Amino acid sequence: MSRNRQLKLGAMLHGVGSSTSAWRHPDAIADASVNFELYKKWVQKAEAGKLDLVFIADGLYINEKSIPHFLNRFEPISILSALASVSRHIGLVGTLSTSYSEPFTVARQFGSLDVISGGRAGWNIVTSPLEGSALNYGKKEHPDHDLRYRIATEFLEVTRGLWDSWEDDAFVRNKASGVFFEPSKMHTLNHQGEFFSVKGPLNIARSKQGHPVIFQAGSSEVGKNYAAKEADAIFTGHEKLEEAVGFYQDVKSRASSFGRNPDHVLIFPGISPIIGSTEEEAERKYQKAASLVSAEDALVYLGRYFEHHDFSQYELDAPFPDLGNLGKNSFQSTTDRIKQHAKENGLTLRQAALQAATPRSNFIGTPEQVAGRIQRWFEAGGADGFMIGSAVPNALEQFIDHVVPILQERGLFRTEYESETLRGNLGLPIPRNRYSKDDELVGKS
Repeated sequence: MSRNRQLKLGAMLHGVGSSTSAWRHPDAIADASVNFELYKKWVQKAEAGKLDLVFIADGLYINEKSIPHFLNRFEPISILSALASVSRHIGLVGTLSTSYSEPFTVARQFGSLDVISGGRAGWNIVTSPLEGSALNYGKKEHPDHDLRYRIATEFLEVTRGLWDSWEDDAFVRNKASGVFFEPSKMHTLNHQGEFFSVKGPLNIARSKQGHPVIFQAGSSEVGKNYAAKEADAIFTGHEKLEEAVGFYQDVKSRASSFGRNPDHVLIFPGISPIIGSTEEEAERKYQKAASLVSAEDALVYLGRYFEHHDFSQYELDAPFPDLGNLGKNSFQSTTDRIKQHAKENGLTLRQAALQAATPRSNFIGTPEQVAGRIQRWFEAGGADGFMIGSAVPNALEQFIDHVVPILQERGLFRTEYESETLRGNLGLPIPRNRYSKDDELVGKS
């Protein structure tokens, strides 16, 4: 681990928030999830703060119990393409499912975003945990957890192959000779696999960063292996530093076992800082947000992780119910953690639901305290960077205005962008085109 390394920081742009009741906050903008001017303001603020990237999450199934943000929100590729035109340096990362998409279409979408943005695209690969997603795509059943990862492995293999359809100097565009492209530098994939049959080539060339940056968030055993083998960066979430350090060391070790440079697999825990001029002010902000969530809302929120299970059938103040394997085919690592935490701490259903719906961040306090905790996690080997969420209104703006300058003063975070591409700013190498005759490693963008 380099002593001169610096933090990487991203921002989760999550509309009206990731809870059932965030939209009710007096300071919340109730239509935030479909308010383009607000998204534009957020991305420009994040870029002014020199953050590495903004991230748009997604899902493919809703019902009347879904979190408000999920009911009416932008599709990631569409909003990121629009945001590319109002930004210059910041990375643009979006979620897209390998379980309910086709590799050729996805390669085109992210390839186009990458060119539009000048090499700033990133793809957060998900396998779609919600079983109801199958109902929106004419599927008889939702693939089980491990099968979804097998599909994802081949899906990414095909997509990367399509991204290499054109060598970087294939398009000559010589008006005098009439040669638009060099035919020998166009490559047909001709993939025949277990799940996909794709001829190619793709009808868009690579951007200046080669391929979009690959993000992943798997924390199950299968998910961690997939991320360590395939991802450039990994989203994760931990409540304790020792858990973060253990995950970090585990995934980096797995990456090494796959023959990868562990420094090229970046770990981004998600945090939701709440900042006040005093500890008491920060705590009041948290309590205000938590007070908006009723026990009934918390049960609905909890049910989302467990395949929209109806928790209202149980006694609220009885011990957390035995759910068996419920959740194994959806948010596996999350549901395992909830069940284990409830059992180890003797939580009632009410307590477990409220803790899930209103998690109390370890990063609550003054700007100095929050910066200090970030520094501690970073220097202890628990993170390469952090994804900044917003548990209360204006949390991102406050983090950028008050915490980022402290991190910059301590030499932990950049004061200027190093590159125009996402790979360049993250310190990641450009993937070599598999058809290139130059066998040397490609340098950083």
